[in-house]
Amino acid sequence: MRVAMLYDVDDIRIESRAIPTLGDGELLVQTRASGICSGDIMGWYVRRKAPLVLGHEPSGTVAAIGGGDPPRDENGRAFEVGDRVAVHHHAPCFDCVACKRGDYVQCPAWRGSAIEPGGLAEFFRVPRGNLAETRRLPEEMSFEDGSLVEPLGCVMKSIRRSGVRAGDTVLVIGLGVMGLMHVAIALDLGARAIGTDFRPDRRAVAEELGATTVAPDDAPALARATDGRGADVVICGPGTPEALRNAIAAAAAGGTIVMFTPLEPGVLLSLDPNDIYFRDLHLIASYSCGPDDTRAALDTIARGVVTAKRLHATTFPLDQTPQAYKALATAQIIKPIVTFDPSLFD
Repeated sequence: MRVAMLYDVDDIRIESRAIPTLGDGELLVQTRASGICSGDIMGWYVRRKAPLVLGHEPSGTVAAIGGGDPPRDENGRAFEVGDRVAVHHHAPCFDCVACKRGDYVQCPAWRGSAIEPGGLAEFFRVPRGNLAETRRLPEEMSFEDGSLVEPLGCVMKSIRRSGVRAGDTVLVIGLGVMGLMHVAIALDLGARAIGTDFRPDRRAVAEELGATTVAPDDAPALARATDGRGADVVICGPGTPEALRNAIAAAAAGGTIVMFTPLEPGVLLSLDPNDIYFRDLHLIASYSCGPDDTRAALDTIARGVVTAKRLHATTFPLDQTPQAYKALATAQIIKPIVTFDPSLFD
């Protein structure tokens, strides 16, 4: 089978690899679509993992099932060959202290789990531990939309942790694909969404979704948009100290700031803690997502709130993965989704 192997941010190769061997109760999925994550273009982040097969947002069809007891989903329903699925690359144990608190991403099993070899491969293996995060797709849902379950799950967690309510004003800093999904979910919850990005084309997509937008360097416009009080919730997309400081400054008294992207290790954030204290702000992080979030994401996609079309996603064949990666890294496109023609599979 063919895979997209990343050796560095400017070195992605299409290579051949053996189809994974299944153990008892495992699934082999024939990939039909898999997105390239915006986190994978952060050089410091992806280089820690390289070399690796790119992709952790796959959807496809069950092509084979390992022996032994039939593998079942979280509801006890047995998987069958031909099932259309979206698979998260991590899954929790549901039994440890972290899981019982709902902190699934801190579960040792979650952090140690993975699909083999990755999403940008013609086939991938789903270990038994990942079955609880393997979700069947409705027949009417495209595989491209199904590949959004994992990234949208991360947004669902971020929005949930922010505590946003109907009537709130939500400011989204950065209108890449994750920012646009935050806009869509905030609006779906009855909040007012304001988006900011230096790129007019991305602001235009946010406006299509129903947001008000301003340029990041237009402080008077932002103040007018929030009636001078700031935003109840600020989602900080860019992983830079400047963006996070701007997010804190843009929050209303009593507001919440969500740090959605990490900063490069060793980069320090300087701020006046009294500003946070006396304005009674909440500064929280939101890393990845858990099963509750992917369930909500699948439902949200099924309702048409978030779709590949609404996000202006661009599709590429596997052979063009290097071009898709570069187009995302240089902000030429919003979201690349690599699609697989099953007639071309070995």
